[in-house]
Formats: sequence, structure tokens, C-alpha cells
Amino acid sequence: MDGSSRPAAREVLDYVQTRRDDFIDLLKRMTLEESPSVVPEAQHEIRAVIAAEFTRRDMRVRPVAGRTSGGMLLAAPAARQRKRPLQLVLGHYDTVWPIGTLERMPFEVDGDCVRGPGVYDMKGGIAQTLIALDVLRRFEVEVSVTPVFFANSDEEIGSRDSGRWIHRLARSMNRVFVLEPSLGQAGRLKTARKGIGRFTVVVEGKAAHAGLDPGGGASAILELSHVIQQLFALNDHERGITVNVGTIDGGLRPNVVAPESRAVADVRVETLADAVRVEQSILKLQSTTPGTRLAIEGGFGRPALERTPANRKLWDLAVDLGRELGMDLKQGLAGGGSDGNTTSLYTATLDGLGAIGDGAHAPHEHLLIGPSLERAALLATLLMADPLEMEERQRAGVA
Repeated sequence: MDGSSRPAAREVLDYVQTRRDDFIDLLKRMTLEESPSVVPEAQHEIRAVIAAEFTRRDMRVRPVAGRTSGGMLLAAPAARQRKRPLQLVLGHYDTVWPIGTLERMPFEVDGDCVRGPGVYDMKGGIAQTLIALDVLRRFEVEVSVTPVFFANSDEEIGSRDSGRWIHRLARSMNRVFVLEPSLGQAGRLKTARKGIGRFTVVVEGKAAHAGLDPGGGASAILELSHVIQQLFALNDHERGITVNVGTIDGGLRPNVVAPESRAVADVRVETLADAVRVEQSILKLQSTTPGTRLAIEGGFGRPALERTPANRKLWDLAVDLGRELGMDLKQGLAGGGSDGNTTSLYTATLDGLGAIGDGAHAPHEHLLIGPSLERAALLATLLMADPLEMEERQRAGVA
């Protein structure tokens, strides 16, 4: 596809702005279908709403049953050339909000602001995707990289069920666009994300009467106090390493030397190399209190999304296309993870292309219609771009 067959940036923006009411309607219908990750049966209706919209856009839709989740949705053009490279638009339709949240956080449109549970994270991103596909249809663009859409219903709880699909899809993609919300109200794209690990340390000691035979016991709580200090000592803010012991538990009663205790730590790192180093440090911890021993479990569930050569190349493409649309794009590092952390292991990934707004996971969750529609225009131009050079792609586990 040569550049002359693509619509001008101004044409794309003008068309997208005419779809304001349709965008709001899409968002409303999805938001009214409450879809908490932890209620798998709540995912069927919203998946049906989204599937119908992709079908209307000449996409072949495949609902995928989940093992432990509410399932997934895969969509690709009904008519496509098999030998063309592929690009993945990645999203999720689960939210952190429990059933009944709409009663206290109703869907509301106030000027350019839309409020409601999940509008920003990330049902707005799915609505943007549908509008972007409409751009391709409106201007009859035959893209040189076939778009594939995948959405899951367990992203907010770690994508444990859908992860195998994401790994498999990413391996065959030329690039991936993640429709998570942008970073902050400035709308920065997420070109880096921290890897996330969780570790549980269990200390086994020996019970004894704290008054009659204190020396006959081995305090698991005393040992845990030493372990906690060692965990916190792994923090290195200059390197972006954070280790937080978020919960502790243990003991039987005040007059008993504690026979068991445990702590759960959240660990975040900016690089795959630091993930390996910190994980090894945690798993190698040894007890120092006589009569106690440690059992340590856990690891990194999401790898870091780094600014690899392929990811930088995709960012540069977005900057160039954004400039044509009159956008001055900015990038940033997100402390939280997404499915983009996974796809970045295999291929060029750009995250944070979704809604512009604020309040993810918070009562003031909202998106801004105008800026979010502009991001739909940016996604459309990215989908129309030529494939990235294959030598720029990553391979699993290699940054």
C-alpha cells in the first residue's frame, strides 16, 4: 500500500470527530454491562455486545471459553490475505468494580467528560478501536498489516487464564497496540512498564509457653522481623526497584512463642535483568534465628516492558504520525503492569493508546471525549502504516 492511497491526517480527524455520538453510545452500552473480573458469568453479556460490533465491521469473531475466567474474544477480518503480516490490538473488558457499582457511579455525560465504572480502564479503549476500524472502512483503506483484535476478561487479576493466548498471538505479530488508558491527564503513552512480582515468605518456628518455657520455643515472628528488613533493603529507587511487604500474619496468642508467621511482598522492577537478580536474592534468603526455617514461594507474573529497539521504533512511528495529526505525543513509565508487558517479550509494543482521562480504579474515573477520539484517529493511522522491519523484533526473553 503506497502513501497516496491513505487519507490525509486532516480527513481522518474530521471523520472521527463526526462519530462523537456513536462513541458515547458504544461506551454506554459497554459500561451498563458490569463486568468484574472475579465474576466470570458477568462477562458474557459485554462480550456479546463487543462481538456484535466487530461482526458489523466485517470481522470474523471467535468467542473463546475460559478455564477459570469469563472467556476471551478474538476477531480478524473476514476477508484477508493470508501471507500479510499481522498487527494485534489488545484490550480487556473486565473491570475492578463489583456488580452494583452503577448505583453509586452511574454512567454520565457532562460536556466533554464521561463518568462511570470502567469507562477509562478500559472500555473507552475498545470503543476507540471500533471507531478506528470505521476509519479504515470509510476511506476503503486496504492495510498492508492485517489487524487482529484480542480482548480478555481477567487482565485486572493478572491474565492467568488468558496469558497463554497472549503469548501465542504475540509471537506471530509484527507489532502490538495496547488500548490501556494513557498515563495521566497529559495523555502520555506508556513506553515502559515495571515488571511485577509477588513473593510469600513463610517462617516455621517452634511453639512454647512464653512465660514458663520461653527458651524452649523458636519465634517465627522474630525471624520474620529479620526477613522483612532484608526485603526492604532490596529497594533501590535509583534503579526503579521497589519492594513492599504489604501483609504480615502469624502467631497463636500473646503468651505463646509463635510457631509460624508469613509475609507477602510486592516487587516491581524496570528491567528483566533486575527481575532475575531480585528474584534470586529473595529466593536465597536464609533464616538467622535458631530453630526456624523459611519456605519462600513466588516470582514475577509480569515481565518489565522495556524501551527495546523495536519498541522505540514503534514509538517513533507514533510520534511521526501524531505530528501529522497535530499531536505532540509524550511518553512515560507506568508502575503498574498490563498485557503489553508480555507482548513486549516477542514484538514491538506500544501501550497506553486508550482513553485520555483520569481515575483508573477510583471513584472519580472518567474519560475526556475529544482527546480520546483524537487517540482513535492516531490508532487508525497506526493501523494503516507499513510493517516494521522484521529485524527490529524481539524474541522471547530477550530485550
